[in-house]
Amino acid sequence: QVQLVESGGGLVQPGGSLRLSCAASGRIFRINYMGWYRQAPGKQRELVATITSGNTTDYADSVKGRFTISRDNAKNTVYLQMNSLKPEDTAVYYCKAGTVVAAYWGQGTQVTISS
Repeated sequence: QVQLVESGGGLVQPGGSLRLSCAASGRIFRINYMGWYRQAPGKQRELVATITSGNTTDYADSVKGRFTISRDNAKNTVYLQMNSLKPEDTAVYYCKAGTVVAAYWGQGTQVTISS
């Protein structure tokens, strides 16, 4: 079975930084892309950032210039560096891995921005 495990969430003050990581394990086909999504209370889950196996990236407008997604293909791990964090960034962040046959999701990690 394929599993994605997120880590690095927590509580940070506005303007602070946090780095999330997500490691994929188990039997899996070649991962074409990985991404981060988030869901805040009372809101729909939304895309935050994606990265392909060729390191092509895409970001939501709300995080451009503040967040950076990267990956280590050898480790099947994706990272999300979050800087200049705002209270609006508070949400559960989910990792996603996409292959030609299926998409896989992690359990999520809580990120809270508060003073």
